[in-house]
Amino acid sequence: MTFAANFSLVLPEVILGLSALVLLVWGAFSGKVSPIFNGAAVLALLGAAVAAVVGPHGHAFNGVYAADAAATYAKVAIYLFSAIAVVLGDRWLAVRGDQKFEFAVLVILSALGMGVTASAGDLISLYIGVELQSLALYVLAAFRRDDAKSSEAGLKYFVLGALSSGLLLYGASLIYGFAGSTRFEVIAAAAHGAHGVGLLFGLVFLLCGLAFKVSAAPFHMWTPDVYEGAPTPVVGFFAAAPKLAAMMMFARVLGDAFPDSVAQWRQILVVTALLSVFVGAFAGLAQSNLKRLWAYSSIANVGYALLGVATGGETGLHSMLLFMTLYMVDVTGFFACLQALSRDGKPMETIEDMAGLVKERPGIAVAMTTFSLSALGLPPFSGFWAKFYVFGAAMGSGDVMLQWAAVLGLVGSVVAAFYYLRLIKTMWFDAPAAGVDKPQPTARAIGFAAALFSFPIVLLALVWLDPAAKAAAAAFGHA
Repeated sequence: MTFAANFSLVLPEVILGLSALVLLVWGAFSGKVSPIFNGAAVLALLGAAVAAVVGPHGHAFNGVYAADAAATYAKVAIYLFSAIAVVLGDRWLAVRGDQKFEFAVLVILSALGMGVTASAGDLISLYIGVELQSLALYVLAAFRRDDAKSSEAGLKYFVLGALSSGLLLYGASLIYGFAGSTRFEVIAAAAHGAHGVGLLFGLVFLLCGLAFKVSAAPFHMWTPDVYEGAPTPVVGFFAAAPKLAAMMMFARVLGDAFPDSVAQWRQILVVTALLSVFVGAFAGLAQSNLKRLWAYSSIANVGYALLGVATGGETGLHSMLLFMTLYMVDVTGFFACLQALSRDGKPMETIEDMAGLVKERPGIAVAMTTFSLSALGLPPFSGFWAKFYVFGAAMGSGDVMLQWAAVLGLVGSVVAAFYYLRLIKTMWFDAPAAGVDKPQPTARAIGFAAALFSFPIVLLALVWLDPAAKAAAAAFGHA
């Protein structure tokens, strides 16, 4: 394949890489952030999304990079939510006097890493994508360096992230040693040979490293502290785009490199999924801080998504992609509403802070109620359809283990309903506290838009999301 053909396939990454460099130089020389600067960052992300949609499909650089329907689906979602993160983060930091041009650059670099991960065709490109997004996220977590909690969040994330990278690399080295290649298609062929057991041993370490990145139990310990300490718009970003990128890592490795070893890796994923569901459900019951509560909620939701991956095949991966897309809208909307709220200039981050919110800010209260009911899985909200696809794929698989896992996952969802209903009860029935400040307009608008998507727009969106996810799921297993 010629250089021009390779270049056309990696155009989204080229756009983001060049944009990050230009914005970095621009910001360094101007020394300040302007609306034009952030507008350029948003345009770069939207331009990369368009390039992913209209660009050709194929494999570049001898199979190291895959531009297929799965990568396109993931990149469009990742880049769009990254653009929203730039807008939300800029407004939040501006109010607090911490506005810096590096924020938009770090979001773009993180999105670039996620895009590389979504298109990874071998273990080396997968690792490069993981580390590029992770290094940017470490800095974003500690972006408010004068704030002790933010600095603590960044340090914890970095230390435990380094541990997960070590596990991932060790697993990758074992797989390379037994397969003789880092290419997914070669690994898939080697899995049928004499070294199949050795490859699976390396896969276990690789999955442990990936579980850290996606905050799946029992590798979730960093999540609540990082969510609590990081800036609110950064937490909203953490809970959305990187989660989809991490799920794409699982799908790429298992769907492309180990497509015929489903019986071996399914057991690991089912155990991890159920642990995540129950840790998220039961640990969330004791939380009063909303950012920590939503951290445990995200752990539980990762379990549901992993159940879709464990189901395997086009049906399972289709359910995972739909679940993650709908979840990203809900979690982004919730944190946008949380960002919009403050009292006497201080952020409202606990359940007690939300007492009687419906009497003072009825629009935001209704939106947060929508997200809570959606996360609970109540029909007809988007969260119901997300779980409907995942549980439907597991129950229809014909595998008894997956069917029991779906039943237990439903039990975990019922347990988690308590803390969502507790928040709703506090907002609607408790006596209101002191006056709430005027909401931040941009965050409020994004929160309202997400709430409308959760219901009723989701009913129309599924008409085109469903076939798009099916086409994306069909691309796995063809490395």
